[in-house]
Amino acid sequence: MFRFVTMCGLIGMVSCGVISDSSDSGNGAESHQGVVTGISAETLLKEVEQLASDEFEGRSPGSTGEVLTVAYLTEQFRALGLEPGNPDGTWVQNVPLVGITPVSGDTLSISAGSVTRTFEPGTHYVAYTKRVTEEVEVDAEFVFVGYGAVAPEYEWNDFKGLDVSGKILLFLVNDPPSQELFGGSAMTYYGRWTYKHEIAAEMGAAGALVIHETGPAGYPWVVIGSSPYGESFDLVAADRNMGRAVVEGWIQRDAAAALFDMAGLDFETEKARAANPDFKPVSLGVTGHTKVRNILRTIDSQNVVARLSGTEAPDEVVMYVAHWDHLGQDLSLEGDQIYNGAADNATGTAALIELARAFTENEPTRRTVLFLAVTAEEQGLLGSRYYGEVPLYPAAQTVAALNMDVLNQWGRTRDLTIVGMGQSELDEVAAEVAGRLGRVLNPDPEPEKGFYYRSDHFSFARVGIPAFYADPGVDYVDKPLGYGIEKRQQYTANDYHAVTDEVKPDWDLSGALDDLTFMYYMGAALASTDSWPRWSETSEFRAIRAEQRPGS
Repeated sequence: MFRFVTMCGLIGMVSCGVISDSSDSGNGAESHQGVVTGISAETLLKEVEQLASDEFEGRSPGSTGEVLTVAYLTEQFRALGLEPGNPDGTWVQNVPLVGITPVSGDTLSISAGSVTRTFEPGTHYVAYTKRVTEEVEVDAEFVFVGYGAVAPEYEWNDFKGLDVSGKILLFLVNDPPSQELFGGSAMTYYGRWTYKHEIAAEMGAAGALVIHETGPAGYPWVVIGSSPYGESFDLVAADRNMGRAVVEGWIQRDAAAALFDMAGLDFETEKARAANPDFKPVSLGVTGHTKVRNILRTIDSQNVVARLSGTEAPDEVVMYVAHWDHLGQDLSLEGDQIYNGAADNATGTAALIELARAFTENEPTRRTVLFLAVTAEEQGLLGSRYYGEVPLYPAAQTVAALNMDVLNQWGRTRDLTIVGMGQSELDEVAAEVAGRLGRVLNPDPEPEKGFYYRSDHFSFARVGIPAFYADPGVDYVDKPLGYGIEKRQQYTANDYHAVTDEVKPDWDLSGALDDLTFMYYMGAALASTDSWPRWSETSEFRAIRAEQRPGS
């Protein structure tokens, strides 16, 4: 087994003794370096099975499942000898949330002159409100705003000065398709649906609906439309979220095309026009009317936080992050009603426990290592966003955030997939560690889906903390070419946010052990140096960090 030894600097640390011994882990025909002491497939699987059990009811915030999850994680961290991570001496950070449950019954009425059509919730559209109020109503004209991007650095503005206040805005999903702008094939934050809702609010719009298309969205309509009346959560702003658009949501692609047809326009033609920087928004002359009625409740959900204090620089923090929550249960379903979330993200949550054990069984580090299990990721990264806004440890003193969301369940890979490769010097640290482990790093093969903005590391990046996210690799040992991409696609189509996301009999966690070994050594390297990784020159987060740490 490896033993952690010492540290000689941020770059070049591996060659000076971070990884000092090796052994074959015996999980495949090709020999990798051994698995770090403290991590095992047996304990990892046991933890995943517990977190993904029916007893935990799908781990929805504000449920019995949350109570059980928080208690389980606290018990595991305490048993390993970790300290409570909140400086107030507790194991949790309270996260105030409002639970919003739309009451079923309303449809979306679409009118153009004397012609009226009715769209059904779940089938054609999903509309909700983040305003903390029991009822909202919208009756307004639709305006097509293309991709809705306002990006001065690209000299791109899809609004062209048009006053869209009081209108219902229709957005295309993703970024404008340009190889020269918006990251080329890689999605920028302008492509995220969260950005589109944010810009709609900034523009004073009454509504914001994103047109769903499976390819660019990265998941099928059923992910959005299957439970249009389930409870959702949000953080509560001082104005009780009244600054948000009245309604937000999604419209299915064919329903949007029918709406365009009522306006005498062809959807594909207008979509093609929106790919050009000279695009101007289109007032469709079609109005929409709907009501959203809510049942409200306020709760304090909880981030679970544990720490191992550093020996020399305890006020400097390296953070491991994973979200513990999933989608809970849907009592309206026949048969299986529990979204167990075994892969997403019982695996990542269990990984926190495994890494904590590895750090307690190996040599201590000079910096503090924090283990943060956050709530409400599935609701829009709310737990991590709250931590970013109300940090327990200052952002300026946080070295890096290393995120884990869905571990490898299908065996060993030669590679690791780095989501957001090129964002920071963390890639250089990762490359040295991977090299010593006999592995290679590859960029995200699906950059157009914007995964860098879809998991909890983004909440830390947006407040300036260098953030790192490694997905499972795709080059599988003893598997044919394309196997990894095929497994990803199967998971997205069949198990992502579905009740079928359960522990499967054919899971092979040998690859997860390799990946956690990599994550351990990367965190240990960062926690054992006095250097600070920097954002790249082209990163949109560099300026924020420079304000926190001049010269960074």
